Amino acid sequence: MEDILDLYAEPYDPQRPVVCFDEKPLQLLEEVRVPRPPLPGQPALYDTEYRRRGTANIFMAVEPLAGRRHVTVTDQRTKLDYARQLQMLADVCYPDAERIRLVLDNLSTHTPSALYDAFPPAEARRLARRFELHYTPKHGSWLNMAEVELSVLSRQCLDRRIGDQALLALEVGAWEHARNADRVRIRWQFTVNDARAKLAHLYPAQS
Repeated sequence: MEDILDLYAEPYDPQRPVVCFDEKPLQLLEEVRVPRPPLPGQPALYDTEYRRRGTANIFMAVEPLAGRRHVTVTDQRTKLDYARQLQMLADVCYPDAERIRLVLDNLSTHTPSALYDAFPPAEARRLARRFELHYTPKHGSWLNMAEVELSVLSRQCLDRRIGDQALLALEVGAWEHARNADRVRIRWQFTVNDARAKLAHLYPAQS
C-alpha cells in the first residue's frame, strides 16, 4: 500500500509518467421499445423490458497528474488484450517516456508473461522494459485511481442501455475526448501518514 501512496505523492514527471490501469466488463442491453422523451412536467419513460446483446469490456488508462486518459472498448479482457493495451501505451500514448510506471490490480492477466504470450520474445522484452509495474495490495484495488475514473465514466456515460459495441465505443470515445479536452485531473488526498493513522490495524503490531 505504501508503495502506491509514495508513488502518488511524487511530482509530475513526463519522462516517468504514473498511469493507472483497470478494466470493466459491461453487459450490452438493447431497448425493445423506443423510450419516450421527457415532456413538460413529465420525466422520460423507459420500458422495463430489454434485449441482451452480449458483453463488452472497457480498458481504462488514466494519468492523474496530466488529466489524460485513454479508453478502449474490446470484446473481452484476455492476456492478449491486456498485452495489446500495454503495447498501445508504450508506442502510441507514451512513445518518448523513459519508463511508464503502471498501477494495476492483481488480476491474473496482469503479468509480464502476457507480453510473451502475445508477441515474439524480442518485442515482449522491449515492451517489458518500458514498464515499471506497481500492484495494489489484495483487497486494496480502491487505491487504483483508474477505478475512480471508471466510476465517473459509469455515471456520466454508461447510465443507460447501450445495445451494441460500436455505439459503446462511440459514446465512450466522445466522453474521453471531452474529459481530456478539459484536462480533468484526479487530486489524490490519501497519504502514507493517513494510512498509518486510519488503517493501523493493517500494520504489524509493535512489540
